[in-house]
Amino acid sequence: MTIKETRQWLVIYTKPRSEKKVAERLNKKGFFTYCPTFTSIRQWSDRKKKIIIPVIPSYVFVKLNELERWEVLKDPGVLNFIFWQGKPAVIKDDQLNLFKNFINNTPEHSDIKVEDLSKGDRVLIKNSAFTDQSGIIESIHKNKLELILLELNLKVICSPNQIRIQEKVVD
Repeated sequence: MTIKETRQWLVIYTKPRSEKKVAERLNKKGFFTYCPTFTSIRQWSDRKKKIIIPVIPSYVFVKLNELERWEVLKDPGVLNFIFWQGKPAVIKDDQLNLFKNFINNTPEHSDIKVEDLSKGDRVLIKNSAFTDQSGIIESIHKNKLELILLELNLKVICSPNQIRIQEKVVD
């Protein structure tokens, strides 16, 4: 198989609020797509409604080869590919699988309360793609918790209900 025939995960940039429709149309054309979503409750003046929102606005992952790139660009909701160093950004299968695992294993509800935590606390994460990873709380905001995962050299930003803290680790 030549390089031009090898299918790779690429990232496409879509028109605003077109992610799900683009993914659906590309799937119908036979492409493998991934558009992670979550459910959110939105409040209007007269009602509340559950809506499905893309995790990464205006981005869709699509698996294709170099020859199929032009076919994807024909979709009316696709603006362009995301480029890195002059070439379309390629996402490795294992990286995308880790991301999918994180999205799929993030609990919707949690027992954690922000008031019980403070900056500098070491915690162990449970029930996510980062299970059993220890981290240090870098900052706490009203709806955000920032953790530094030292072993992975990674900063995780999430809402408190997206992760579960197993325990505080005492030094």
